[in-house]
Amino acid sequence: MSTSTTPSEGKTRLRRALIAAVVCLACAATVGWFFWQRWQQTDSQLQAVSTELRSLAASQAQLAENLKESVAQTRAAQERALTAEQRAGESELVSQEVARQATQAQAARTLAELQAEGAKQEAEAANERAQSARRALEEIRKARMEELNRMQEALSKVAKAHRTANGIVVDLSNESFQFDFDDATIRPENREILSRLAGILLASHGYRLYVFGHTDDIGDDQYNQGLSERRAKAVGDYLIQAGIPAAIVTTRGMGKSSPRVKGTTPAAREQNRRVEVGIVDTVIQYEREPKA
Repeated sequence: MSTSTTPSEGKTRLRRALIAAVVCLACAATVGWFFWQRWQQTDSQLQAVSTELRSLAASQAQLAENLKESVAQTRAAQERALTAEQRAGESELVSQEVARQATQAQAARTLAELQAEGAKQEAEAANERAQSARRALEEIRKARMEELNRMQEALSKVAKAHRTANGIVVDLSNESFQFDFDDATIRPENREILSRLAGILLASHGYRLYVFGHTDDIGDDQYNQGLSERRAKAVGDYLIQAGIPAAIVTTRGMGKSSPRVKGTTPAAREQNRRVEVGIVDTVIQYEREPKA
């Protein structure tokens, strides 16, 4: 049996086919839209993940940089700490050295102060000793002056006597003591004068005697020198025999080199034939011996 399709059936089938196609298209569109949405979401998520990964990588890089910087800073801090420790050690040594030097300086100052104080005390003591010595010397000078004044007063009653810078000079000249021409013999009348002179000297102490002999101008120098020496020795020997210690007596001839008066008259020559006795104080030291 054959079948045939009527026009109405054909249209129906066509509509159904169209509807089915439309439905299919709609379904396909829906599915496509769904998958597109999902792809969009996935892409957004991928971008987000990529961004997150990039951010994480940047953070890691920054962290690594920070870690590197932190390590460098830590190392630098350690080096600074080590340097500071070394400097502290050196500073401690320097401080100890400074303290040692300060201690030595203080000890030196203390020693210097003690030495200065000792020197001051010694200077004060020396000054006191010097003052005491000056006072003692002044007392001695005063006592010697009194002694010499007493001796001069006593000697002036025997012969001419005058003070000098060193002591006293007794002039045994024609007025109280005479030598004959060309003679060194002591006259009997002059022995009393020498005895009285010796008595005064024996009552004193702290002196030395210098006996100087002189002549007039008659005769040559050599002869008069010998004559003056004999005259001085004659007086010195008499004083020694009278008790004066020989150790303190010195005799010396002056010849005709030191006349008492100028001239060639008998009176002048008589005055120049003389002996002078220098009495020198030995308690107070003098620079030079007395001059005749």
